[in-house]
Amino acid sequence: MLAAPDLRGMEELTIVLGASEKPDRYANMAARRLMAYGHAVMCIGRRPGRIGDLPIHTEIPAGTRAHTVTLYLSAANQSAWRERLLALKPQRVIFNPGAENPEFARELESAGTETVDACTLVLLATGEY
Repeated sequence: MLAAPDLRGMEELTIVLGASEKPDRYANMAARRLMAYGHAVMCIGRRPGRIGDLPIHTEIPAGTRAHTVTLYLSAANQSAWRERLLALKPQRVIFNPGAENPEFARELESAGTETVDACTLVLLATGEY
């Protein structure tokens, strides 16, 4: 089995924040679907593991640049990631159902990041991703 490529410098990278090895979790489904659609994906979760060939990291590796962060964390669990996401400066953050956080969205928008309250799986299925 080949190791997942080093994606830290890729500008079109999507970070799935809240990733889980459990196949019934939407973050897992989104990571798999993003890969199936040809997107570069990095998974970040509470515990290390794998989604297919992709490792699940517990931190965002230094030097990572990402176009999109798709959030699968409740607003209460986002606070630990707030400063790291602001420092990452992604072009877009998707707040999936259950992850909506208007206060954090305003903060990201003030920093120049587009925010979207939407489902990544739906965006992919409708060609709007």
